[in-house]
Amino acid sequence: VPVFILAGLLVHCVFLVSIFDIYFSSPLVHGMTPQQTPLPPPAKRLVLFVADGLRADSLFELNSNGTPRAPYLRSILENNGSWGISHTRVPTESRPGHVALIAGFYEDVSAVAKGWKENPVEFDSVFNESKYTWSWGSPDILPMFAKGATGDHVYTFCYAAESEDFGAEDAAKLDIWVFDHVKSFFNSSRSNQTLFSALNEEKVVLFLHLLGIDTNGHAHRPNSREYQENIKQVDEGVKEIASLIDNFYGNDGKTAFILTSDHGMTDWGSHGAGHPSETLTPLIVWGAGVNYPQKVTSQFFEDNFLKEWKLENLKRLDVNQADIAPLMASLIGVPFPLNSVGTLPLEYLNGSAHFKAESMFTNAVQILEQFKVKMSQKKETTLSFLFTPFKPLSDSEQINFLKKIRLYIQQQRYDEAVSLCKTLINLALEGLSYYHTYDRLFLGLSIAAGFVGWTTYVILVIIKAHTNLTKTIPTNEKKSTVLFYGFASAGMIIAFFLLIQTCPWTYYVYCLLPVPVWYAVVREIPVIQDLATNVLSLHIGRSIGFLLICILGIEILVFSFFYRSALSVGLLVFAGWPVITQLWIQAKTRALIWTLLCVLLAIFPLMPVVGREPNIPLVIAAGLLTLLISSFSLASLCKSENKYRDNEDLKVYFYQMFSVALSTYVVSSTHDSLKSKQGLPVMNQIISWMTLVSSPVLLLLSPTFLFQRLFSILLSLMSTYLLLSTGYEALFPLALFGLMFAWINMEQEALQHYGLSLKRKLAVFSFTYAMDITQFRQLHLDDVRRSFFFVFFIVTAFFGTGNIASINSFDPASVYCFLTVFSPFMMGGLLLLKVAIPFVLVSCAFEAVQVTTQLSSKSLFLIVLVISDIMALHFFFLVKDYGSWLDIGTSISHYVLVMSLTIFMMVMNGLAQLLTTQRLGLHRRSKHHST
Repeated sequence: VPVFILAGLLVHCVFLVSIFDIYFSSPLVHGMTPQQTPLPPPAKRLVLFVADGLRADSLFELNSNGTPRAPYLRSILENNGSWGISHTRVPTESRPGHVALIAGFYEDVSAVAKGWKENPVEFDSVFNESKYTWSWGSPDILPMFAKGATGDHVYTFCYAAESEDFGAEDAAKLDIWVFDHVKSFFNSSRSNQTLFSALNEEKVVLFLHLLGIDTNGHAHRPNSREYQENIKQVDEGVKEIASLIDNFYGNDGKTAFILTSDHGMTDWGSHGAGHPSETLTPLIVWGAGVNYPQKVTSQFFEDNFLKEWKLENLKRLDVNQADIAPLMASLIGVPFPLNSVGTLPLEYLNGSAHFKAESMFTNAVQILEQFKVKMSQKKETTLSFLFTPFKPLSDSEQINFLKKIRLYIQQQRYDEAVSLCKTLINLALEGLSYYHTYDRLFLGLSIAAGFVGWTTYVILVIIKAHTNLTKTIPTNEKKSTVLFYGFASAGMIIAFFLLIQTCPWTYYVYCLLPVPVWYAVVREIPVIQDLATNVLSLHIGRSIGFLLICILGIEILVFSFFYRSALSVGLLVFAGWPVITQLWIQAKTRALIWTLLCVLLAIFPLMPVVGREPNIPLVIAAGLLTLLISSFSLASLCKSENKYRDNEDLKVYFYQMFSVALSTYVVSSTHDSLKSKQGLPVMNQIISWMTLVSSPVLLLLSPTFLFQRLFSILLSLMSTYLLLSTGYEALFPLALFGLMFAWINMEQEALQHYGLSLKRKLAVFSFTYAMDITQFRQLHLDDVRRSFFFVFFIVTAFFGTGNIASINSFDPASVYCFLTVFSPFMMGGLLLLKVAIPFVLVSCAFEAVQVTTQLSSKSLFLIVLVISDIMALHFFFLVKDYGSWLDIGTSISHYVLVMSLTIFMMVMNGLAQLLTTQRLGLHRRSKHHST
C-alpha cells in the first residue's frame, strides 16, 4: 500500500506543478541592447508615489457631502495634469505590481511562491537605467530593485519590518514616516555638497512607497474610516512633498510627478485574485512634459465610474500597468527597461509630434528586440523540420516595418509613423506570446495522457483486487517481456528527442510520465477483456443507469466550484437518500436525524462568503454550544455502565472542555482589544499558540473507542478552530460533525439493508482492533456511493465555511489571535490550518465508516482517488490564460484547489489513521479487553 500511495502522491504533485510550467513560466529573455530616444527629454527628474493597496474608486469618489476625498490630487487632475485608470494583472500582490510599474513586465504567477523580498529573476528597471534613485518605504519592496541594479546608484531607506502591524493603533504612521524622512533628506542635502550636486543631476528618480493604506485596508477593510482618513493623509503628504521639491529646485519646471498604486483590494481586505476592485488602480500624472487636463463633452467607458466620480468632462486615459514604465523612461530620457512590454501612452505627453514619434519608435524597437531574442532561443532548441516560425513578423517583414517608419519620420508624417509603430508593437507582443506558449499543446497532451492513464490504472486495480468481477488470469511471460521492451524503447525515443532539443528537465518528467503509467495499464489487457465479457453478461440497463448517476454526481461537484449553492442542492438530495433506498423503514429515528442534519448543513453554502463583517458573538455562541453538547455527552458516558470506561479518560475530556472555554474567552478579549486599538494582548497570544500545540496531544490521550475518540477529535479541533474564526463559520464544524456522526450510523443500517453484515454494537467498536484480513469483504456497488459521499463532504468542508474558489478567499482577521504583524508564510500556514480542520473531521469519519463496514481502507480510498482525478481532469482543460483577469485567476485557482484537495486527501487518509488509532499511554498499565 505505501508504495502505491507514494506513487500516487508523486504523480499528483507532478500534475499540480505542471500547470505552472505549461501556462505560467517566466517570460523573461536576456541579451537585448538598450534603446533610448535620441531627442532631449522634457523632465530632469521624476517623483513616483505608489500608494500600496489604493483602489481607484476609493481615491476618485466624492464623500457623501460632495467634497473630494483627496482635495489636492483632485485639484491636480482638474487643473494641472492627466488622469486615468491603470489596469493591473493577476496576481494582484505588491511584488508583481511594483515589477510591472517599474520594470514594465508582468511577472509570472509562480514568482509569488518565490517570496516577496528578493529578486528571483534578474531584470532591468527604470531605477536601474536612471542616474540616481532614492527610495523610501517598506523593506518588502525596496530592496528588490536595489539588488537588481548594476553599480551603486539605487539608495533605499526602509523602516523596520515589525512596523507593519495590522493590530497597531494606526498604520498611517508608516506613510508619515516616509514623508518626514523625505523632508529631512532634502533639508540635510543643503549642507551636504556631494548629495546636493547628485540631486541636481539629470535622470534622477525619487520613489515614495506608501504602505499605510494597504495595511489599514487589511486591518479595517477599505470602506472603513481608517482607510479613508489614510487617503486624506497621503493627499496632504503628496502636497507637501510636491511643493518642497518645487521650492528646492527653484520652480524650474523640470520635475514630473506620478501617483499610482500597485493593486487594489477587495471589500473584505484581501488581494491577489482578479476582481475589478483589485485590478483597477488610479493614475495621476502632472509636471514637466505632461499634458494638461483635456475637456471633453462625452466619452464612453463600459463602467459607470465617470458619472459616480463627477469626472465626465475630463478626458480619462486608461493604461495597462506596464505602460507606466515606458512613460517614466520617456519623461526623463533614460533607456526603456529591457524586458518592458508596455506601450508608451502618448496621450499623457505634451511634447512635439516629432518627440512622440521618436519615443514610440524607440518603444517598438525595444519590444522587437525581445521578440528576436525569444525567436532565436526557440529556433536553437527545436529541430529545424519541426520549427514553425511566427509568420506575420518574418525577417523581411521586420525590415520593411522599420524602413517605413524611419521614412515617415523623415517626411514628418508623424501620425502615420505612430500608428505603424503601434501595429509593430502589437505584432511583436503576439509573437512573444506565440514563442512563449510554443510547447503548450504538446505538454498539455502529455499531462492529459498521464492523467487518463493513471485514472484507468486505478480503476483496474480496484476491479482486480477488490471485486469479484474478474477471475485471476495467469500472466503470459513472453508477451509481458515484449511489452516491457516496447515501452522501454518508446521511453528512450522520447528522451532522445528531448535531449536533441536541449529541453529543461521538467519536460522529461511530463513526457516520460505517461510511459510507465500506460505500461501498467496495457499489462492488464487480459483483465480488461475478462471484464468486458463479464459486464456484457450483467444487467445492461442497470450498469448504464449507474454510470449516468456517477457522471451526474461528478458534474454537480465540478459545478459547485462555480456556484456554491450546487452543494446545497446535493445535500438536499442526500437528505432524501433514506427514503429513496427504503432505509428509513428499518431505522426511522436515525433516518430522521440524518435528514434534519443534511438540511441544516445545506444552509451553510448559501451563507455570504468571506469578507462579511466579523461576528464575534456567533463565535462565542459556537464555543458555548460545544461545551453544552460535550457536557451532555459526558453525562451519558458516565451513566452508561461501560466496562471499558476509565476514570483517567474523563480527565482528558475535562481538559479539552477547559481548552474550548479558554479559546472562546481569548477570541472575545482579543477582538475587543483590537477594536479599542490596543493591539494583541501578549497573554492571549501565548494561550493561542499553546492551545494550537497542546490540542493534538490531548486528543491522543483519549480512548480509541469509536465514538469516544471521534468526540475527542471534535473537541481538540474546535479549540483551535474557534481561535481562527471570525463569524458564522465557527458553527460549521459542529453541524458537519453531527452529520458525520449520523453518517456512520446510517452506513451500518445500509450494510444490513444489503445483507452484507450482521448488526454490531457501535458503542464498543474500537479503531484499534486488528482486523483479520479474511473479514474484509469485496466491494459492492454501494461502496461507490460511500466514496462519493466522502468526496462530496470534503468539497462541502471547503466551501461551507464561506470560502470561495479563489486564491483571495481568506480574511486576514482570522489569524489575529495568533499574530498581527505581517508575515506572509506564517499567516498562510494558519489560514491553511483553518481550511484543513473540517477536512480532518470528514477524514476521521470516513476512517470510522471503513472500520465499521469492514472494508480495507485502501479499496474505498482508491474509488475516492478516481472521483477526484476525474474532477481534476475537468479543471485541467478549463485552465486558461486569456480573457479577463478574473477568469484566468479563477481557472488557476480551481485547478490548484482540486489538485491540492486530492493530494490533501492522501495525506489526510494517513493523518486520520494516526488520529484514530494511536494512543499515548502515560501512567497506565496496558489492559486487554476481550471482544
